[in-house]
Amino acid sequence: MTARPTLSEATYEVVWPLGKPAYRTRSPSARVPDLSNKVLAETWDYLFRGEEIFPILREELAARFPGVKFVTYDVFGNLHGPRQRALIARVPELLRQHKVDAVISAIGA
Repeated sequence: MTARPTLSEATYEVVWPLGKPAYRTRSPSARVPDLSNKVLAETWDYLFRGEEIFPILREELAARFPGVKFVTYDVFGNLHGPRQRALIARVPELLRQHKVDAVISAIGA
């Protein structure tokens, strides 16, 4: 036997656990086929070992791709925290200013 809800209980006809999308998805940009002579930007949220990992990445990528240049994470600042919106808003202009071809975006481990 099914219990009937009392007048004090809320009833719902539909519950959607996923919610509405916050933004429209789009196709990813095409990959850069060769990083030789390209400019790579480093962005980071300053939360996990970037100061150790980025120098290793720079060294390994420079050995593999002649002429690759880097715009280091300190140019973009800490993209996490109370100033996040303002710093993220600056990223497109900084990418244009430094003529960046690709971005290494590092978050966490």
